[in-house]
Amino acid sequence: MHSTESPARCRLATALDNLAVTFRGMTAHPDEVNCECHWGSSEELALLKTPDVELDQDLLRRTWQAIDWTDHAAVLRRILPQLATALVEGRVDALYGLAEAGDSFARGRWQEWPEDQAGSVREYLQAWWALSLTDPDAQVPAHQVFVMCAEASGTVGPWLADWEARPGDLSDRRLAEAAAEWEYELRGDFLPWSVGWHEHDEEEMRTELVTWLLGPGAKRLRDSGASTDLQQQVKRLGLTGDARWTDPA
Repeated sequence: MHSTESPARCRLATALDNLAVTFRGMTAHPDEVNCECHWGSSEELALLKTPDVELDQDLLRRTWQAIDWTDHAAVLRRILPQLATALVEGRVDALYGLAEAGDSFARGRWQEWPEDQAGSVREYLQAWWALSLTDPDAQVPAHQVFVMCAEASGTVGPWLADWEARPGDLSDRRLAEAAAEWEYELRGDFLPWSVGWHEHDEEEMRTELVTWLLGPGAKRLRDSGASTDLQQQVKRLGLTGDARWTDPA
């Protein structure tokens, strides 16, 4: 680690190192199976039962995407250090999206793991989110990291609170980028990403996100000099019916 690295980068690097230490030696359950036709070969499955062996990117993708593991938590723990690094470096194909990766975390019920494991995952997500708001060279756009964190945790509240607590030009620009990405779907009463884990309350997340955008988010957009058009589009989220699409706000 270089001394010139930002505090956010140092924090994330430490979080990734901690994941590697915490989950070293983890494997899928010895009796874990999956379909050779749809998932992969018996040789590939054997790799998941072998600790600390690097997986190629295609096998890594197929593994975190699969929804039919008998013990998804064990599989996730096996691949977590490598997956976390791939996510941070932007090597998760945009075609599949960060929401789906977040769903994979949620299926593993990581918040119910022993505290040393759950705590290392929590710190990783928080450190990555902080980096996305404060580092101009972050590999993944902040609004995509937000979606990943929201889906992994099942809530938008902590991530919005952290955003609110991090004022600054870069954080404000990230908010304007996110608002521009999200406002159209939100005006249609849709959450602007797909919720894949059945235990997540999509409507609750949408409502909390809209409330925040109309309150602290709207103030940040005004103070940051975001375009009048974007501010008007966000303001329309507080209207109902046809007015949400036609009122000049």
